[in-house]
Amino acid sequence: MDFLKNIKDNFQKQGVLTQIIIINVAVFLTVNIVGNVSHLNLLQYLALPIGAQVFLFKFWTLFTYMFTHAGLGHIFWNMVLFYFMSQVFFTIMGQKKLLYLYVMSGVSGGALMLILGLIFPEQFQYASLIGASAAVMGVGAVMAVYSPNYKVYLFGMFELSYKFFFLGVFVLNTIIDLSENTGGKISHIGGTLFGLIYGYYLKQGIDLFNISLKAKQKHNLKVVSRSGSYSESSASKKTSEEHTMDELLDKISKSGYDSLTKNEKDELFRLSQKK
Repeated sequence: MDFLKNIKDNFQKQGVLTQIIIINVAVFLTVNIVGNVSHLNLLQYLALPIGAQVFLFKFWTLFTYMFTHAGLGHIFWNMVLFYFMSQVFFTIMGQKKLLYLYVMSGVSGGALMLILGLIFPEQFQYASLIGASAAVMGVGAVMAVYSPNYKVYLFGMFELSYKFFFLGVFVLNTIIDLSENTGGKISHIGGTLFGLIYGYYLKQGIDLFNISLKAKQKHNLKVVSRSGSYSESSASKKTSEEHTMDELLDKISKSGYDSLTKNEKDELFRLSQKK
C-alpha cells in the first residue's frame, strides 16, 4: 500500500504535461507486457471502434484511444511532438488548460471518425483508432492561431514562425499519402479543427475552457454604492495581475511573442502558472 501511495503522491506532484506522457507510456507498457505475457489483446478494450454499433458497447474508448499506442515508434514520435508543442503552449498560456485541450482535441478527432463511420459504413466498419495524434495536433493548432509569429528553432539552428512549423507538421503527418492510415490522419483534421476554433476564440478573449468568461469589457460600468458614491462595477474590475496579463497577451496577439522584453516574458511565465 505504501508503494502504491508513493507512486500516487509522486504522480500528483508532476505537471500536467508530464502526467499525460506518463499515462501514455504506462498504457503502452501495459498493452505490450500483458500482450506478450498472457497473450491478452488489450487493444480491443482501449481502441476506438469506428463502427457505430460496436462503439455503443465500448463508448469509453472515445477517451481511452488517445492514450493508447501499440508500436514504439508511434508513441515515441507522438510524445516528442507533444512535448515540444506543449512547451510552446504553456510558456504563453500556462499548463492548467493543457489536459482539457488534449482531451477535447482527441474527442473531436474520434468524433469525426465516428461520423464518417456512419456515413460510409462499408469503408470503416472494421476500422479502429488508437494514438495521441489528434490530441497533439489540437494542442499545436491553438498556438498557430493565437501566437502565429512565435519563433521556434528547428534543431537549434533554423528559425521560423510557429505557424509555418505547425503547417509543415500538419502536411507531413496528415496530407501526404492520405491513403495510408486514413482513419488516423482524418482524426488529425478533427483535432486540428478543435484547436483552431479554441485558439480563435481565445484570441477574441473567450476561453472555451471556462464558458463563463466573456469577451473583454471595453468600458467600465459605474454603479451607485449604498453611501451614494460611485464605484467601479465588480463585474468589470480587474486585479493588477489580470490587467498585466491582458496587456501582455494583447501585445503578443498584435506583434508576436518575440516583441516582449525579457522582463515581460518572465512576468508572463510567472502569471501563466497561476492560470
